[in-house]
Amino acid sequence: MRALCWNGVNDLRVETVPDPEIVNPHDVILRVTLSTTCGSDLHFIDGYLPTMKAGDIIGHEFMGVVEDVGRDVKKVKKGDRVVVPSFIVCGNCWYCEHNLYSLCDNTNPKPEYQQVAFGQPTAGIYGYTHAFGGYAGAHAQYVRVPYADNDCFLVPEGLRDEQVIFLSDAAPTGYMGAEFCDIQPGATIAVWGAGGVGMMATRSAYLMGAERVIVVDRFPERLAMARKFVGAETVDYSQVESVVDTLREMTGGRGPDACIDAVGMEAHGTGPGHAYDRAKQALHLHSDRGQALREAILSCRKGGTLSVLGVYGLMDKFPLGAIINKGLTLRTAQQHGQKYVPRLLEHVVKGELDPSFLATHRFPLEDSPRGYEIFKKKEDGCVRAVFTA
Repeated sequence: MRALCWNGVNDLRVETVPDPEIVNPHDVILRVTLSTTCGSDLHFIDGYLPTMKAGDIIGHEFMGVVEDVGRDVKKVKKGDRVVVPSFIVCGNCWYCEHNLYSLCDNTNPKPEYQQVAFGQPTAGIYGYTHAFGGYAGAHAQYVRVPYADNDCFLVPEGLRDEQVIFLSDAAPTGYMGAEFCDIQPGATIAVWGAGGVGMMATRSAYLMGAERVIVVDRFPERLAMARKFVGAETVDYSQVESVVDTLREMTGGRGPDACIDAVGMEAHGTGPGHAYDRAKQALHLHSDRGQALREAILSCRKGGTLSVLGVYGLMDKFPLGAIINKGLTLRTAQQHGQKYVPRLLEHVVKGELDPSFLATHRFPLEDSPRGYEIFKKKEDGCVRAVFTA
């Protein structure tokens, strides 16, 4: 089959690789109908996340049609159209039983990588470094889905692929981030990042009862989409002297009730703080550019909530004192998609959520390296590139 493979920093190629096979009786083989880029992919494409190996198939946000079924699979059958969350879960460990799916104890076959960095291993992810299991990714014609009864969700009739594809990762990540905020009627939420996750966090916050959501970004086309498609107020951080002061002014001096960081370790910024982050990152003295996260911490009102969805590694200049002295609640996780996908499918069926506007660019799999190039450089107004196998 054909698949998009990582071959080094900023070196992506579509190659011919062996077809996946049923390995365990709970597996299915999926014919991928649509997959999409994700901002977190850029971290290992750019070399900031280690443990990639040449030839690794990438891609973790996808949907498709079941082609082959292991003998122990009960809930899906050949021909079913399904969407699959990016984290692989066993469904039986303590974490799965408590809906903490991305923390599954049993799906990362290489726990030694994370033991040192995190203290404990987390669940496996498709196509996302060997620290997360080394599983083959879904930018391919076919992909093996382990634990299919836990990880495959039937797509209701009448929904287009573009309405469903982002329920694999962007939508549940954003929804979880909004849920972390414990939104009360009349609340004001600020979201850093107008990419797929930030847009979904914004729409989710409104679904949960927020009165105002303010999105912070610098790309005019993305800010326009945030206003048009998810009803956000917007701040272009490149056009204001201080994001913190601007948000304080917009909220009557108090600050947002909760702040959501949907950016992560490659945050862009302005001023000496951003220059400092870039220099230390280039020298490998830390892995993260943290301006968005620091702004979120400083902007949030006293007693508010900080919801962190961006992927981070090692950062200094972290204002822990502000979190403590302002009495902030910090909530963060990788997305527990198996908890949220059924709820999100209901929102889509009812017309309350339509993520299809995120799919600004469409490519055949053979052109996926070009898709990642314009996605990374945010050319031509690209928010997400989707690939057809």
